Parts: sequence; C-alpha cells; structure tokens
Amino acid sequence: MSKNKTIPSQKTCSLKDVLDIIGGKWAMPIIYNLSKGKMRFKEVERSIEGINTRMLVKELKNMEANGIITRKVFATVPPTVEYALTVKGKKLLPSIHSLYKWGQEFAV
Repeated sequence: MSKNKTIPSQKTCSLKDVLDIIGGKWAMPIIYNLSKGKMRFKEVERSIEGINTRMLVKELKNMEANGIITRKVFATVPPTVEYALTVKGKKLLPSIHSLYKWGQEFAV
C-alpha cells in the first residue's frame, strides 16, 4: 500500500503562512503606520514606540520579501530610503482594523 501525499498548490495558503508574513509583534504597527503614506526609515522607527533598529530592519526586509511593502533607495549622501505599502499590503488594512476593534472590545 502506498501513501498518497497531498502536495499543496502555490495558491493554497495556510494560516501559518499568513502568520509568518504578518504575525510578528511589529508587523501590524508597521503596516498601520505605512497606511498613512510613504515614510522614510527614521520616520517609521520614530512612529513605533519600543522597536529597536535591528528588529525594524528585520521586519521591513521580511515584509518586502513577501510583497507587503516597497523599498525605494535614493542616491543621496547619506542614502535615503523610503517605504510604502504595496497593493497587497493595503489589502491587509481592513483585517488589521477588524483585529484592532476586536482588541478594544475583548483584550482590555
């Protein structure tokens, strides 16, 4: 008897996959702040209380790799970097807003 292994298609997405993309402690605050418009690195860093530079860099790289944000580098001295939400990232906003409302009601 052989075991049939189900190979998930690329269109199949589990909750674990979603949480790998936006489940970090800092991902939702970053997405929320970028929903206001394009921001430079230091602006993002200042807008999120308690995040350190190393963690912000890690989260931004993860979100860029997953197509949630774009990163644009300007050839200035020192280099200027600007972040913005992609269309994919903007589609997360209603879900984040719903989670925020749930938190206000039940996590207080």
